[in-house]
Amino acid sequence: MNEKDNPRPLRVLQLTDPHLMADPAGALLGVNTRDSLDAVIEQVLAQHGQPDLVLATGDLAQDGSAEAYRVFGEKLRVFPCGAGWIAGNHDARGVLEQVASEQQANRRHIVQGGWQFILLDSSVPGKVFGELADSELAFLEDTLSQNPALPTLVALHHHPVDIGSDWMEQIGLRNRDAFWGVVDRFPQVRIVLWGHIHQEHDLHRKGVRLLATPSTCIQFTSGSRKFAVEELPPGYRWFELEASGEFRTEVRRAADFEFDLDSNSTGY
Repeated sequence: MNEKDNPRPLRVLQLTDPHLMADPAGALLGVNTRDSLDAVIEQVLAQHGQPDLVLATGDLAQDGSAEAYRVFGEKLRVFPCGAGWIAGNHDARGVLEQVASEQQANRRHIVQGGWQFILLDSSVPGKVFGELADSELAFLEDTLSQNPALPTLVALHHHPVDIGSDWMEQIGLRNRDAFWGVVDRFPQVRIVLWGHIHQEHDLHRKGVRLLATPSTCIQFTSGSRKFAVEELPPGYRWFELEASGEFRTEVRRAADFEFDLDSNSTGY
């Protein structure tokens, strides 16, 4: 049986919350965010090799600078594949969209490997919480309606479910009922994927896998009532997606990355 008869799965890499800055020495709670992203990318190449698609799910920049987004694009050049970037609460949406366009990373609907990927903008300018505008919900509904046979991954920045952390409950997706009101009507949705929470989560809801992924820089303490960080290494998520709709996914971390985390901080 040749590869045409038994094609390999689509390999998808999620990178999230790198919080890059124009200043090469820029750090978040003591962690240089360029160095931590480099360590994660090195781990990807060593552990998994080349992806077929990269999804970057928000907070790409901490300072919203064009230089930070261009640095991100330069670092992704080690992956000669397509990418899709979406905004998080720390991003400057217009600047991100401009640089993403320059990098051909501004696609919001991607069909590849027998799957479709729908990338939603949940950012609200000047706010930490997320919300999907009516136009985003319409885009989601229309795209799902037009492609009923394609297994689907929906990505956004903000968490659309309770993750059991009191301080983050107020800064997730505010109109989650409207979001699920669309998703629940389309059984082809297999995965909802997000960033923002700087930690790993793996949940199930009505046949949909709900996945969150560690940041490529600092990590928030899972289940914490107040803001807290923990000394876990930066990480990423890897998918292998079959055209049948079956898939495998795992989180890996750059365990050899050395950093001095400011664990006493009360915010970031």
